[in-house]
Amino acid sequence: MAKDLERDLGLYATITISIGAMVGSGIFVLPGLAAAKTGPSVILAYLLAGLIVLPAALSKAEMATAIPEAGGTYLFIDRAMGPLPGTIAGIGAWFSLVFKSAFALVGLGAYLLIFVEVPSGLLVFVGLALGVLLIVVNVVGVKQTGRLQAGIVSLVLLVLVGFVADGMTFVEQSHYHPFLTHGNGGLLAATGFVFVSYAGVTKIASVAEEVEDPGRNIPRAILISVLVMMLVYTLTVFVIVGVVPAPELQDKHNLTPMAMAARAFAGSAGQLGLAVVAVFALTSMANAGILSSSRYPLAMSRDSLAPPRFSEVSERFKTPIWSIGFTGAILLVLIAFVPVVNLAKLASAFQILVFVFINGALIAFRESELDWYAPEFTAPGYPWVQAFGAAGGLVLLTQMGLIALGGAAGIIVVGIAWYRFYGREKTEREGAALDAVRRSTSSQTLAETERTVADGDGVSGDGHVLVAMDAETSAERERALLTVAANVAQQRGGTVHAVRFEEVPEQLTLSSATDMRPDDREFETQTRELAASFSAPIEAREIVSHDTKRAVVNYARDIEAELLLGEWRPEHWHAELLGSDVDWFMKHAPCAVVFLRDRGFDDIDTIAVLTQRGPYGPVKVAVANAIAAEFGAKIRFVTAVDADASDELLDATREFLDELERLCSVETESTVLETTETVDELVAATTKADLAILGTVAHSRAHELVFGDPATDISDKVDCSVLLVHPPKSRSQTFFKAIIRRIAY
Repeated sequence: MAKDLERDLGLYATITISIGAMVGSGIFVLPGLAAAKTGPSVILAYLLAGLIVLPAALSKAEMATAIPEAGGTYLFIDRAMGPLPGTIAGIGAWFSLVFKSAFALVGLGAYLLIFVEVPSGLLVFVGLALGVLLIVVNVVGVKQTGRLQAGIVSLVLLVLVGFVADGMTFVEQSHYHPFLTHGNGGLLAATGFVFVSYAGVTKIASVAEEVEDPGRNIPRAILISVLVMMLVYTLTVFVIVGVVPAPELQDKHNLTPMAMAARAFAGSAGQLGLAVVAVFALTSMANAGILSSSRYPLAMSRDSLAPPRFSEVSERFKTPIWSIGFTGAILLVLIAFVPVVNLAKLASAFQILVFVFINGALIAFRESELDWYAPEFTAPGYPWVQAFGAAGGLVLLTQMGLIALGGAAGIIVVGIAWYRFYGREKTEREGAALDAVRRSTSSQTLAETERTVADGDGVSGDGHVLVAMDAETSAERERALLTVAANVAQQRGGTVHAVRFEEVPEQLTLSSATDMRPDDREFETQTRELAASFSAPIEAREIVSHDTKRAVVNYARDIEAELLLGEWRPEHWHAELLGSDVDWFMKHAPCAVVFLRDRGFDDIDTIAVLTQRGPYGPVKVAVANAIAAEFGAKIRFVTAVDADASDELLDATREFLDELERLCSVETESTVLETTETVDELVAATTKADLAILGTVAHSRAHELVFGDPATDISDKVDCSVLLVHPPKSRSQTFFKAIIRRIAY
């Protein structure tokens, strides 16, 4: 049985863990490197980075109060978007934090050179020794870690206040001109580069399981730490730029800009004093990095996405010693072998991406309406604040360069590979985002269905139903087509246009084929006789053209038809309507298209409406309801889902069906089939039905040859008559939305 972590971090200790992770390399090492990218406007870069971080900080504050467990960023993204994005976020955020801790210890070595004569070859060993010490401190316990953080952070902030207060009196105005030396692109590049300076805000959520009164302390600690560091960074960098000449500050080897600034206005004593503080600050940052990053393997292990040993908590110290040990080992490897300074922007780039995910995770939670998601704090300005944060982060990513983007992509590939080969078979849960997509899709579909069935905005209304026929349409088939059209039109108060289309060769003029022939008169007489048996008005006519399929579409457009009905004629390669590929009509018709495969239409008691993925299309439901109402029949909705469908998918499907049944004006029932043999099970479900209705989409012949077409397969195998429905083209149905919907269902 998994052990719980002790809740012994108060508000101040929680704030200092976050600030301790931020008041390190971000201020003591990065300003000079960032100034080389944008000049004095590096001041604005720190402020802008803080503003882009703030939405994610607010989002994390809300999510942490709803899920106060160890894991932070990983846990939120996993629960919101599913285990695959969660794995990527967990590995990426963990890697970035460890990377930043190693970077802090490398920066620490540069400051040690200021007041201690240490051969450069030994700096690595100094960093390794400090790394081992911090690993031991974290293993001993969080309480000791929190107390160490509080003391160091308090000292560092006090010194920074003095640094700013004294340094303000020494700044030179000329150092701020020109302000934007590399244009807007340089400013954005520098903003992305220093973005990692604010990554420490994630550490609060990472140790949420150990925070006292998390509903109160977590949001306060996150907001206070971000706002404090925005102020500290901006004012401190303002002083650094104002007192250090640009050539010295922007030297690519300058890793001690704070000490350089202190020397400029406080002499050697100030430089040495600042170096001592920098050592403490960078030590604090590395310590906080180990503390929070070690919780990512812990949380992923609990979710079966990492080895189970990482979730073990020490009986003696009440800390996850295996997770801390593994994190510490990677930290030591980075210090020993990797030129961390040159790769700092990689950590920043991935932090930006993770923060974009965080904003998306909050939207997923809000839209999913999950019962258990009940945060004590709610982020203000939803969803515009989150949209700003996500958009701002993506803009910064475009300015980071190919190397940074390539590194982030590499971490994503590693996360995907780890999930597919290790975690995929060990977890069955899914994210709230899928549930949110389902609920949103279901809600929109139900609203559209209600309008279609009740208000006449979808199928016919006071519009027209076009029945397209030709000389090959027999009297029996015409009766079946008019039965469907008249039933729909009667329910919707519309008119049926029974039109026979005739195609003549291009070399003949259309006027030469307009004379009435005996078969034309027979068609009109036959249609009038059939019309007498229906309540809906039916108008008959003939259309002569050189291109039948275009004549059908043009006529449908001219009369503003809302439904085109025709006979599905199976051919060797593909089905046809009036001699043309049915897919052409689906792609070009200005309205919904319904194809009839007639196997008898004398009496209808049960209508089976079938679907494989997602909710039922409004047109299918409206057609079924109209026919059932005229025949006094019952509708049976049959939905097929995968045999291993999640509980969330099954619940969403059943809830949708319950609401759908309430919208129909006839007797209904619903069935959900959990199966791996979708086509066979759906065919079997139509055994007692007199009419089956299912959706169809346009496919190329090559696609059907390789992948098949379930709708065609089902319509081939059932014994009853079939209506294949293709909905009208929707402007809102983008390719991206179609992909998201397919993933969700």
